[in-house]
Amino acid sequence: MGLVIAALVIWGLAWWMNIRIANGAQADTKGAKLAVPAIFGLTLLVMWELIVRGLDVPMVILPAPSLIVVRFADSLPILWADFVQTVVKGALSGYVIGCAAAFVTAILVDRSDFLRRGLMPVGSFVAALPIVGTAPILVMWYGFDWQSKAAVVVVMVFFPMLVNITAGLQETTQMQRDQMKTWAAGYWQSFWTLRLPAAMPFVFNGLKISSTLALIGAIVAEFFGSPIVGMGFRISTSVGQLALDMVWAEILVAALAGSAFYGVVALIERKVTFWHPSQRG
Repeated sequence: MGLVIAALVIWGLAWWMNIRIANGAQADTKGAKLAVPAIFGLTLLVMWELIVRGLDVPMVILPAPSLIVVRFADSLPILWADFVQTVVKGALSGYVIGCAAAFVTAILVDRSDFLRRGLMPVGSFVAALPIVGTAPILVMWYGFDWQSKAAVVVVMVFFPMLVNITAGLQETTQMQRDQMKTWAAGYWQSFWTLRLPAAMPFVFNGLKISSTLALIGAIVAEFFGSPIVGMGFRISTSVGQLALDMVWAEILVAALAGSAFYGVVALIERKVTFWHPSQRG
């Protein structure tokens, strides 16, 4: 119980330190904003390690973070191959195809009232379909390699992107659109110079949502059939072998990849939509 008590003491000290930093005179500085989540995250890891070891929790229930790190370091070639198969081939390719298709379709919907009335309700219906129901069908259609995982990702990201882009293209006011007409601007001139820049916050909102959906879709699709490589395949087989440290190592890879994916999109958003109030601080 000594390790458990130590974990509680560390939690109390970290809590006190975070309160001092968050409410201190330097609370609005960049260093303070980074220190608070960093201390909180490290505290959770330390408590996890101490409580698991103090209570002698079996590895098949919850491995200690140190065991996960050791397994991660020892399995780098396997984890890298799984990363390439799932993230680069499956998630990223499906993400690009789905977002590009949604962009083109949103333009068609914007120009056609028939498509707006007919396609959007269908899109809402398809977006509500559970992935565990559609993934096995797409795996049967496109095979067990990364192409079927990309197809699942396309289905998952297409309609969230379509809804966001369509809503963004309607963001401009009627007065702004009438002003473009008085300057004799055609549809495409108005689209590129007025409507698309105004829609960018919506576009990037869809891109950020889709970045997480893409990774989830690719991993889940691998549970229903894949070659002997991939993050979903490794997780399912490791669970069957009770190798929970490998499962958590794959979860760590997925968390790092998802955070990096989301961060890159958010960084591009900050550069592109620097004029928007949400980016001006």
